[in-house]
Amino acid sequence: MDGDESMEASAVADYLKAHPAFFEQYADLLAEIFVPHPHGGRAIPIAERQIVTLREKNAQFETKLQELIQFGSENEAISEKLHRSTLALFAAPDLETTLGVLYHSLLDDFRVQQVALRLWGKVPEQSYLPELAATSQELREYAAALGEPYCGTQAPFESRDWFDSNATLGSFAFLPLRTAHTFGLLALGSDTPGRFYAGMGTVYLTRLAELASVATARFLPQS
Repeated sequence: MDGDESMEASAVADYLKAHPAFFEQYADLLAEIFVPHPHGGRAIPIAERQIVTLREKNAQFETKLQELIQFGSENEAISEKLHRSTLALFAAPDLETTLGVLYHSLLDDFRVQQVALRLWGKVPEQSYLPELAATSQELREYAAALGEPYCGTQAPFESRDWFDSNATLGSFAFLPLRTAHTFGLLALGSDTPGRFYAGMGTVYLTRLAELASVATARFLPQS
């Protein structure tokens, strides 16, 4: 199609858009116009082509609706699990129980393969929890710099050693724990490379980080 034909086709399209009553006045014309079938070489009436197009759009809408329903159900299930975790965490009487509830929820409810956590700053005296083991300054600075949970394939600094040495992990999520300041890091590991990936939505991970932060901060000495 050369330039003149393209301009003429555009003019015809503009005319039909501006005069929707055209085909009402020339109804018989629809039955006389044949166009290629979208999925084959044969020609079909333009009215049949419109029906085919409408069916395809309807199928797309149905697929999108099913996706939205599925996402809604999945989000509702996640919200319910977080709600149960919240109730259990704030019923915990001490730090050790709080950590146990948090691990149980992540491992059993959310099916995370590996979970680890470290706390620093002011910590309870005479406590031997592994979560209170020493951490490097580099790791603390890394956690403090996280504006949102990190998701990806890299475990920073010594955090890889927090997980089971026999586990083959392909992706990680690191959630900073903070109230007035950053005082810890919650680490999640998965053997599935695509479980935690860069660019994924982190709304629920952020809520989980906030929940874990407030739950554990209750049992840490105030600065």
